[in-house]
Amino acid sequence: MTPTPSPTHTRSLPRELLHLAWPSLIAQLAVMGGGVIDTLMAGRISALDLAAVGIGASIYATIFVTVMGVLLALIPVVAHHHGARRFEAIGADVRQSLWLVLALALVAVLLLKNPEPFLYFAQASPALEMKVRAYLDGLAWAVPGYLLFRVFYGFTTGIGRPRPVMIFNLAGLALKAPLNWVFMYGHWGLPALGGPGCGWSSAVIAWCLAGAAWYWCRREASYSVYGVFSRFEWPRWPALKELLRLGVPSGVSFLVDVSAFTFMALFIARLGAQVSAAHQIAANAAVFMFMVPTALGSATAVLVGQALGAGNSRRARDAGLLGLGIAAAMGLALGSAMYVGSWALARAYTPDAAVAAIAAQLLLLVAAYHLADSVQAVMIQVLRAYKRTWGPTLVYAFSLWGVGLGGGYLFGLTDFFGAARGAAGFWLAATASLAVASVMTTLYFLRIAKAPVNHGLKLNQP
Repeated sequence: MTPTPSPTHTRSLPRELLHLAWPSLIAQLAVMGGGVIDTLMAGRISALDLAAVGIGASIYATIFVTVMGVLLALIPVVAHHHGARRFEAIGADVRQSLWLVLALALVAVLLLKNPEPFLYFAQASPALEMKVRAYLDGLAWAVPGYLLFRVFYGFTTGIGRPRPVMIFNLAGLALKAPLNWVFMYGHWGLPALGGPGCGWSSAVIAWCLAGAAWYWCRREASYSVYGVFSRFEWPRWPALKELLRLGVPSGVSFLVDVSAFTFMALFIARLGAQVSAAHQIAANAAVFMFMVPTALGSATAVLVGQALGAGNSRRARDAGLLGLGIAAAMGLALGSAMYVGSWALARAYTPDAAVAAIAAQLLLLVAAYHLADSVQAVMIQVLRAYKRTWGPTLVYAFSLWGVGLGGGYLFGLTDFFGAARGAAGFWLAATASLAVASVMTTLYFLRIAKAPVNHGLKLNQP
């Protein structure tokens, strides 16, 4: 069976970007919807449970997103193969990615089961630390399932078919609140776990998604041309090496990004449970809005990768510029909406008036943060489509760790620049760091996009 012609050749860029972006957006919002449900339900139990979910989610995100970032190398690899009509090569790379899952899952589970280095920075109370550990114990069981599902995500997204991921993620979202209710409040004979129950519900959902997605892929006739299930393969080092050469720097860039956010939460935890809970609300809102440019960036990167695979450098550049323009416009619109509705949103998250008051002030800063976040989110994915990964990683390390985390510590917890500004100081520095990253990655894209396409494009050029 031969697949339909690549959309890279059959649709205009705006139409194709919309075709790819809206299912990706709904899929991403469904993922983050689960986090919003966790935050809302934990906040209804106590500020302690909300803080535990916030700190635990930050630790989990640092570990999981880093290992998941390695697997995201599959998207540009598949997109290049698809643009060049190398369909059997797609199936081979998918099979090799499944071997990567085994190693990455082992590393992630060990870290989640032993979170002492992260908890050291939080300096949490014994009661809060106990709840964080219980939450991470549940999420450790979720990691292998979510990584298996991420391979399916990279495969079907790279060939320009994001709708199956959307459908499966919506199904997972539908399960979230009922399963939280079971684990958090102790129904069906299970103990009442409180906030940590969110982690155990995620574990059940992860394995349901992985099993359903790969079963469907095996049965769907239109996927047979890629030969994912055509044969068994042992690990092949040349193929794994290529995936790792692109995936490792991507994973490192995710580590820089998420760890800056994580340590921001851990340092803010020193200011008490109320401030930590308020920060969790602001962070949850910021990450939820981040799904819009993430989906846009994913769609843009697929178009860029397929165009490069087909030898059309002009179309690749035009796709990148289109994604950049839309990201800036939507970032401004969503940031403005956040600014106007900050107080109402804070009260929707928690009935605690003190926590809501702090959160509302932080959400005003999130409005500016989101605009800068939108631009860099698209540009970083476009650069991965060009297989340029180490350059953006260095930009991230300088801006997010140096300007963002370092500056946040000085502004928020010390009197180096005057009176300590608490959580607000961290958000001000984080906004500045993303503005730096946005400018630098955009300039980098504009420089490399001038060059004609090279079918022998090497990985990880500076």
